[in-house]
Amino acid sequence: MTVADIIEKLRSLGSPENVAGMERFGIVTTKSFGITAPVLKQFAREVKKQADDRHTLAQELWETGIYDARAIAFLIDDPKKVTTKQMDSWAKDFDNWATVDGVCSYLFCRTPFAYEKAVEWAGEKPEFVKRASFSLMAYLAVHDKKTDDQRLADFLPLVEEHAFDDRNFVKKAVNWALRQIGKRSLFLNKLAIESAERIRLQDTKPARWFAADALRELASEKVLERFGKRVSKAAK
Repeated sequence: MTVADIIEKLRSLGSPENVAGMERFGIVTTKSFGITAPVLKQFAREVKKQADDRHTLAQELWETGIYDARAIAFLIDDPKKVTTKQMDSWAKDFDNWATVDGVCSYLFCRTPFAYEKAVEWAGEKPEFVKRASFSLMAYLAVHDKKTDDQRLADFLPLVEEHAFDDRNFVKKAVNWALRQIGKRSLFLNKLAIESAERIRLQDTKPARWFAADALRELASEKVLERFGKRVSKAAK
């Protein structure tokens, strides 16, 4: 299956109405066929089975600049073959939050360079590159089951440092990272709550929103009850 074959198929699956719907959810990009996520994932599975070299094919699909083709790219690429050069190159192309989160969830967080890039990109100015930093932190907290708590705790000073950023797609990702880290374990929950309290003391509008939203979940009975169940199971 060539890039041309894939683009032709994607075009046939598209919907102009879905493009308008994407925009209502803040997914604004220059090229899109408007294919729903479930359909993209199903087609990606077919492409992945047929590809002789899925890593090379992923690069070629990404270069088309088409939203749907880029989704196929991050869904089929091999994280073991991803380099830091590729990560930086793709990050420069980020133009919407959905592509950022998709790439970070399905591909970048599964590479050996995920922690390195999460820290590095936090200091970048472009909105979607910076979002990728904190999106990576959130997904690492969810998906990296083998890492120790301290490695995730090391992200918390960055969360506190960048809680001032009031740009919509950044502040939501920073907040999301804090909440996912804080739901990982009882130890991290305590540290995340302390971070949220320090952020509140920054006494800026974004900081007040940030702290209130994070604390609402991190200190909730639902989250604390889940930790209690984990402790109970461990004791057995």
